[in-house]
Amino acid sequence: MKSTKPYLLRAMYEWIVASDCTPHLLASATADHLDVPEQAINEGKVVLNVSPSAVRDMLMDDQGVSFVARFGGVSRAVYLPMQAIEGVYARENGRGMVFGEESELGEDAESGEGSSDQDASKNSEVKSQKKSQPSLRIVK
Repeated sequence: MKSTKPYLLRAMYEWIVASDCTPHLLASATADHLDVPEQAINEGKVVLNVSPSAVRDMLMDDQGVSFVARFGGVSRAVYLPMQAIEGVYARENGRGMVFGEESELGEDAESGEGSSDQDASKNSEVKSQKKSQPSLRIVK
């Protein structure tokens, strides 16, 4: 399956903007293909204001986020690959989402490597074990 991160990122961004708050992206500065000004990097992290009034030509797709913003009065193109983005939050109240590591299962499915019959039988065993869990009852 495809990664959920781009979809969740877009949804959280829209929710923050619709709530009249200022969306900020948190990203790792060590990711490959990251293109941000040096002054935006602090202790290996990048925090960027991505409100509609702060950026232009913003594009969020499955590969990453790109936009043009002003840094020190100078317009600069910025690119954050999706694997670099660690979270999105509202500056005013800190509400948002931190993204965890994608599981290898999702990556295997996306790359075309399906699960084996053995994996499928393990999954059905786990489901049947969950169904047979004990239930609570009142004892007098």
